[in-house]
Amino acid sequence: MTLLYTKRLFSLDVLDTRFTKSSWAQSSNSGPAKSAQVDPAKPLPGLDSRNETSGRSTQSKGRDDIQPSRLASPEFVLYYIVIGVALILMLKSVYDVSKPTHPSYPKYEHLLSPGWIPGRKVDNSDQQYSGFRDNIPYMFLLLVFHPLLRRLFEYISPVDYNNASPLQKNSPTPPHPSADARLDRRVRFDVGFACLYLWALHGTSAFKILAILYINFSLVKNLPKSYLTLATWVFNVGILFANELCKGYPYAEIAGLLSPWSPASATSPSEKTSQNWGTYIDSHSGLLPRWEILFNITVLRLISFNLDYRWSLDRVGGSPLEKQLNPSDLSERDRVDLPAKTEDYSFRNYFAYVLYSPLYLTGPILTFNEYISQLRYAPRSITRDRTTLYGIRFLISLLTMEIMLHFQYAVAISKSHPVWEIYTPFQLSMLGYFNLHIIWLKLLLPWRFFRLWALIDGVDPPENMVRCMSDNYSALAFWRGWHRSFNRWIVRYIYIPLGGSGASPGSWGKVQAVFNMLVVFTFVALWHDIQLNLLIWGWLITLFVLPEVLAGYMFPKGRWQNHKDAYRMICGIGAVGNILMMMAANLVGFAVGLDGLKDLIRGIVGSYSGLVFLAAACGALFVASQVMFELREHELRHGIKLKC
Repeated sequence: MTLLYTKRLFSLDVLDTRFTKSSWAQSSNSGPAKSAQVDPAKPLPGLDSRNETSGRSTQSKGRDDIQPSRLASPEFVLYYIVIGVALILMLKSVYDVSKPTHPSYPKYEHLLSPGWIPGRKVDNSDQQYSGFRDNIPYMFLLLVFHPLLRRLFEYISPVDYNNASPLQKNSPTPPHPSADARLDRRVRFDVGFACLYLWALHGTSAFKILAILYINFSLVKNLPKSYLTLATWVFNVGILFANELCKGYPYAEIAGLLSPWSPASATSPSEKTSQNWGTYIDSHSGLLPRWEILFNITVLRLISFNLDYRWSLDRVGGSPLEKQLNPSDLSERDRVDLPAKTEDYSFRNYFAYVLYSPLYLTGPILTFNEYISQLRYAPRSITRDRTTLYGIRFLISLLTMEIMLHFQYAVAISKSHPVWEIYTPFQLSMLGYFNLHIIWLKLLLPWRFFRLWALIDGVDPPENMVRCMSDNYSALAFWRGWHRSFNRWIVRYIYIPLGGSGASPGSWGKVQAVFNMLVVFTFVALWHDIQLNLLIWGWLITLFVLPEVLAGYMFPKGRWQNHKDAYRMICGIGAVGNILMMMAANLVGFAVGLDGLKDLIRGIVGSYSGLVFLAAACGALFVASQVMFELREHELRHGIKLKC
């Protein structure tokens, strides 16, 4: 029983039903819409959470290229032993350098904080994660308060049953609110709560955010259709740069520009008062005065609204009813692709979408079309059982992070400008490796927390982290699964409009694909932050993807059907190179920077013992890649193809 519950807890269906193609996803050839016969505020009848995965894809049935399972073979038993021993040594190496008896401990001890595990301090030195960690109790209160407040609002808010369809009115059961009435009621609450939430977070800086939202909406509604796409990108990319260069437009600086005198010439009391009014307003900037740091995620929603609206102007016959689809039972692709009603592209809906409280700070990212669709019809993927299990998975991830921060001080060590020479090559590599793991967890936890909040509130955004960081061997697949909602946003609004993987035939199409990828990762780097390290990171990612692409042409899978084991070994060698390059690029972008990476590499390969270790590490990565290959095959046998 415990084993079955654990298997259910860590299933893909709990993580996100989009991965399993459950039976609630409607196919494009389904029958006429029957929205009048269902309650859009509740899951449809007949949906049993115990068998929701019964509709998984059956693409794997009958495929000749899927091999029998090797998971219990002697080869893989040997792999498990290697991985088990390596894992123990990896954990021990970072624990050893995190002991108070280690020579480097006094240098970073000031970065540690009192911990809740007896005898251990906690490495809370990462400023980005510490802001989340220190506010977890308050966020859990918000997680409870917001949905309860919505329930209260829905209880006291009158619902117009006159909009219900004739079939609903004549049914033996009481009529349910129409889909439009549900949308209207949810949007009214979202707008009201967003105003309170925005003021609490940013105080007087909320007016700057509202000004940006209004200008963006005015552009999309007033410009000719042919200029909307260009204006959208120019304005929103310009906002990214302006927010960074102007540091959030402090009112004190605005006051200085408006005042006709310099601070030195302000001598009278009235002049001093007028000179300081901006500073006074800045002092009431809420819990997060630096609103511009987190505004980047909002820019993505601004672009989504603009382009969804722009593309809706060209769609003829794009409504679910005209396509003979049940609008209350759309697949995720249809929710994203099918445009909302013309009247849905209003300022009120735009305001509610851009500032939707559970997803405002970090996402995950929903497109405007899908947001409106989910507000009009309750997602069938949300059940109490699945949401509870998802919450338990979040708590397990949070506990994992806490244990790591109490026993492995990799972040504090890297921030203390260490003398790398005192560490062995193995310790150096593990410090870099666990730095990346902490980066992965510090992003996963906020994303999952805010997605959990949205699920409790009745909205199902995409899961951002599909696989563990260590369960990746392909650079291309890694970026499909890392910050997945952002990746999907990029594909929809940048990559495909640029031409995708190459519309032109032959080698020119491949060159175009590489150029499109360079544009994408340049945007991704600048979107994260306007820093040289991140720009280098974006270009390195593009560079490191090329070997994988070229290897795919040099060793096409179809030519190795009679030598599958040899092909698997060749892929394993390529996977080792991919993993090393991905680690290097992410260390540059998000951990130690380019100079820090040079020091790490010099410490690892600068001696004979370091080269021996590097060879052993490559062997361990090769073993791990073989297990990853087999896990992907195991998924295919069960009809699951994640493409990452």
